[in-house]
Amino acid sequence: MKASIIAGFISLPLSVNATDLDRRQSELKSIQTQINKQQSAVKNTNKQRERLISLLKKDEQAIAAAAKKVNKTKQDLTKIDKALAKLNAKYTQLEKLKNIQQKTLSNQLASAYLAGNHDYSKMLLNQQSPASIERLLAYYQYLNNARIASIKQLQSTIVELDEVQLQQKDNQTRLNKLALEQQQQATLLSQEQSQRQQTLTQLQRTLSSSGAKLEQLQIEEASLKRVVEQALLAMKNNPAFDGLSSKRKLKWPTKGRIKSGFGSKRSGQVKWKGVTISAAEGKNIEAIAGGQVIYADWLRGFGMVLVVDHGKGYMSLYGHAQTLLKAAGDSVRKGEPIALVGRSGGQTESGLYFEVRHKGQAVDPARYCKR
Repeated sequence: MKASIIAGFISLPLSVNATDLDRRQSELKSIQTQINKQQSAVKNTNKQRERLISLLKKDEQAIAAAAKKVNKTKQDLTKIDKALAKLNAKYTQLEKLKNIQQKTLSNQLASAYLAGNHDYSKMLLNQQSPASIERLLAYYQYLNNARIASIKQLQSTIVELDEVQLQQKDNQTRLNKLALEQQQQATLLSQEQSQRQQTLTQLQRTLSSSGAKLEQLQIEEASLKRVVEQALLAMKNNPAFDGLSSKRKLKWPTKGRIKSGFGSKRSGQVKWKGVTISAAEGKNIEAIAGGQVIYADWLRGFGMVLVVDHGKGYMSLYGHAQTLLKAAGDSVRKGEPIALVGRSGGQTESGLYFEVRHKGQAVDPARYCKR
């Protein structure tokens, strides 16, 4: 544009007088000044956008860290709740056993007391048969042993009850501590999400034009391509896995409505190479098959991303996560939680971006996952 304007002024007829020439030169300078201002504004906008994207990355990484702690605390709370339930059930059983043992011992002592009203020496002297005497001695010895055994059982039960009570008290203390930690972590998570929203609002202002949005999508596509290339290199060093079956037997990584289908238009000539599943934030994202994590990090436009190598050239990619529960190098089982649904990557709504690739080429996930 600048060159064509200057060329237009250079090609002015020679008959133009000095006054017109001065006026045209003044206009040219004014246009050049406007062009320079626009170029400077675009440059500043690009710098601001890059700064905000960098800030968004930090915000979303902070959210991921906080969400991971909340998730871990939630799991610990569930474990302790289950442990307490088992201890409470055991305590109830031991209390019943203690009552039974106390009653048994009480009956034995009552019997011994009643038997004590007799003069054993006279009873023994009055016995005519040595065999009868032997049987009587054996009987009283049996009663005595039974009482001793009952006392030992009761003592053991009381000791076990004390141990269970101590465990209950310890678990309850841990439960209270974890509940407080979870509350603090939830507050921190809320603060980080609020900070992210401010950053995202500012970023969206710099992407108000369709041209700027398309440019960002192209940059994001290039970033994803680099990650896939890195993943392909990493797959060469991994042991063989079973790959994926194209018989639609696999479960989707999370339950939800498919918001954008494979191959649908994203913007301009850019198309979706995966599917976007609308789902609640914090919901589990599960591995569609066994494999090994070969990428787990923040990626521009896709947020917290995790890539799993399934062997035989197959990989699955999970994006927009709130947090990642696995790291690069970890092995994963089919159906194992590997991340939580989120809004990372600058998304305004929670959901999961999900891709399946074979030898680097994106394929429709619906070929592998159940309808």
